[in-house]
Amino acid sequence: MAMRGERSGRRRADPEVRAQLAGVETRTEGPGTLGALMDLARLVSRSRAPWLRTRLTGAILLTLIGKALGVLAPLALGAAVNRLAADQGAAVGVAAGFVAFALGWAVIRFLSSAAPQLSDMVFAPVRQAAQRTTAAETFAHALNLSLDFHQTKRSGSLSRTVERGSRAVDFLLRILAFNLIPTGLELILAAGVLAGAYDWRFGAVAVAVVVIYAVITFAISNWRLEHRRIMNAADSEAAGQAVDALLNYETVKAFGAEARAADSYERALGVYGDAAVKANNSLAVLNMTQGLIMNVGLGVMAVMAGFEAAAGRMGPGDVTAAVLILISLYAPLNILGFAYREIRQSFIDMEEMLKVTRQSPQVADAPDALDLPPPADDRGGAVAFEGVGFQHSSRATGLDDISFIAAPGTTTALVGPSGAGKSTIVKLALRLLDPQVGRVLIDGLDARAVTQASLRRAVALVPQDVALFNDSLAVNIAFARPGASEAEVWAAADAAELGDFIRGLPEGMETRVGERGLKLSGGERQRVGIARALLADPRILILDEATSALDSRTEQAIQKTLRKARAGRTTLVVAHRLSTIADADQILVLKDGRIVERGTHMELVARQGGEYASLWRKQTRGARNPA
Repeated sequence: MAMRGERSGRRRADPEVRAQLAGVETRTEGPGTLGALMDLARLVSRSRAPWLRTRLTGAILLTLIGKALGVLAPLALGAAVNRLAADQGAAVGVAAGFVAFALGWAVIRFLSSAAPQLSDMVFAPVRQAAQRTTAAETFAHALNLSLDFHQTKRSGSLSRTVERGSRAVDFLLRILAFNLIPTGLELILAAGVLAGAYDWRFGAVAVAVVVIYAVITFAISNWRLEHRRIMNAADSEAAGQAVDALLNYETVKAFGAEARAADSYERALGVYGDAAVKANNSLAVLNMTQGLIMNVGLGVMAVMAGFEAAAGRMGPGDVTAAVLILISLYAPLNILGFAYREIRQSFIDMEEMLKVTRQSPQVADAPDALDLPPPADDRGGAVAFEGVGFQHSSRATGLDDISFIAAPGTTTALVGPSGAGKSTIVKLALRLLDPQVGRVLIDGLDARAVTQASLRRAVALVPQDVALFNDSLAVNIAFARPGASEAEVWAAADAAELGDFIRGLPEGMETRVGERGLKLSGGERQRVGIARALLADPRILILDEATSALDSRTEQAIQKTLRKARAGRTTLVVAHRLSTIADADQILVLKDGRIVERGTHMELVARQGGEYASLWRKQTRGARNPA
């Protein structure tokens, strides 16, 4: 019964997933054709491909030459057959003429088939450069977008958007510029040759067959496009779910949700599979319809040519040439349905990627932004908040009238309950966010007036949850300063009480830490984060619960190290454990986004009924009376 219920639930969920995915993708409208072509042209112009104009001109000329030779080749073969059928006095002369025309046909046909290949060789570097530049620009722009974008975007979906968009650029350049457009020119040339060499009706039949073929192909392809939309949406959904589950596998396993995660992934794949089956069946219908139109067209052309030959107005070679010209037109049309669908989808994919690049970051350098000058005080930088206000779009409360000064060389601690605004202050100091009211000053300069790169070099953060790259310990520690020497990296590791641990590893500094550093314990990750911050040698050091995952003994050792690290630096400390910030020069107590108390540890503890004093009593009571 349980199994039947599970299957029944799965069937009920599938239409919901399908409707959701189809709705999301259907709302995505492709760009106008002209606008998309202009976007494509701009991408090519930015590709920085070597000899761009020369390669583009050469590729187009080779393509056009190939198409022209493809139309002329059947005429040479027709002349050979006519020569062979003509009443000649000498067999040797007949054979010689036939061989000459036949060889000419073979040579022309070879050149017509070789020209597109040469064109592809000439233009391939441009396509690859455009694809690389597009992906790199989008990736770089996505990294520069603000926190709100990354907090609401699925990493798996964003990765697929960039991947599909860059592939779309390559496909459009290869198919649109060097296949379909030249095929249209080939149709005009073929119709002109048939009408001029034989009869206008032959050109009309060729045009009519191709037009009917194209119209029906486009109509069926439009019908099939809905299946592709659902397939793409399901593909993105499945990729996003897979990445989320794999990145957060500890949470999945901790709550025994493996089956749930796998079932959600399977449902998304089920939607993809259903759409894929329908797409395959509709493709068979399209292929059969195309085959019917092509063969009817060939039959009509052959019958017309036969009647003309019987009337003496055409030779047998002309019949052969007329049929071969129509067959040569059919060759590129075989992929018309595929190309039309893929071109439309590629325009959509490219537009989705370009939407990312068109988003403006909420935090950006001002046009006249300057690098943050060196600190005037060797004790560190000064941080000042002047009437700062910030309201999150997803929260009911935010920061309100936050004002304080962290003088050079001092330590300022931020305490308060969760959601009070401590992390927001940290993000404002790092300029991951810009204040909506007031301003943040670094060494007397508005943070919005200096470049982000210079500000980030002056400020280092040790977060509560240190995120590491799936690389070696050496690479993760040196990430703050890639040019640091091996001795400097080891010095930072030793300062963070990490050196002995690394020396005890079989691979030492070359030990890989795994996805997000999950091969290390929480305390080891935090020590790597501390070592990374110390190696950056900032003038302002921000510690956001930097020792929360450490045992008491290691915490005491690192607190001693951090006290040494504060020399020559201004320090902002976010803490829940008040004992770690008892020596701070000033403590700011936040509640509901406002500073409700400020002072030293001794001053705040002495205030009867104060927020800080209440928190201190609760924490010290727990230490004196362990459960």
